[in-house]
Amino acid sequence: MSDTEIGYIDYTNLNVDKNATYDSLRDRVVLITGAGQAIGRGYAHYFSAQGAIPIIADINGDNAEKVLREIEEKQGKAMAVQVDVADEKSNIDMVDKILAEYGRLDVLINNAAIFSQITMAPFWELPVDEWKRAVDVNVNGAFLCSRAAVKPMIEAKWGRIINVSSGTMMMGRPNYLHYITTKAAMIGMSRSMAREVGPYGITVNTFWPGVMQTEVERPSVPREMFKTMTESQALPRQGTIHDLAKAMMFLCSDEAAYITGQGLIVDGGQNFI
Repeated sequence: MSDTEIGYIDYTNLNVDKNATYDSLRDRVVLITGAGQAIGRGYAHYFSAQGAIPIIADINGDNAEKVLREIEEKQGKAMAVQVDVADEKSNIDMVDKILAEYGRLDVLINNAAIFSQITMAPFWELPVDEWKRAVDVNVNGAFLCSRAAVKPMIEAKWGRIINVSSGTMMMGRPNYLHYITTKAAMIGMSRSMAREVGPYGITVNTFWPGVMQTEVERPSVPREMFKTMTESQALPRQGTIHDLAKAMMFLCSDEAAYITGQGLIVDGGQNFI
């Protein structure tokens, strides 16, 4: 089976849907954590195609630079930043670099998370250190990055914060308790944040992507499982970066100005609430 058949993304030749147009995103500075690979990488390409300036933030600086080159080769504007979202100073330094370069920060997508290489096991067998690391990156990382990024948004009286959860959380999927718990935390975080920053014209929402294969290997998820999960959806086809990115851009645009504290599930109808 080829990479194309199983849904992997060809970022070099990624044909962005030109009909997905959000003019209000033009020149917006969009910080995407975990954008050096996988879905975050796709978001960066889509936002760039809309005339936005994606900030490709990743703990792997080489990956971030690679995505930057991909976007620049398509005549897009972007910036690569190495960051450890679990570290307070690293987040502050990142935002300072962004402000020094562009003088603004409009959108934060808290996409960075530990998932692909985590241990899959009953919770009583999960390594405690791995539990702590998942909480540190997936929850504390979103908090610390939001804490640093929200200040210029408050000053501008405009902003968008998207906390990325996961469709697996809705399923209560077994043997991923550390990941599921951290992704459930995004819901409460978004709702409380939305109340606190709403008076400043900032919206905060939760984004729940469904199952999608990327270039990142997942040892704990065999390909057969992807097939089974896809077949259980109301729309029995595999999701693509196009499906996710267009919905993400909507939440970050002026068109979603009256939506906050909510959750958007983009999973082909695998989960209903």
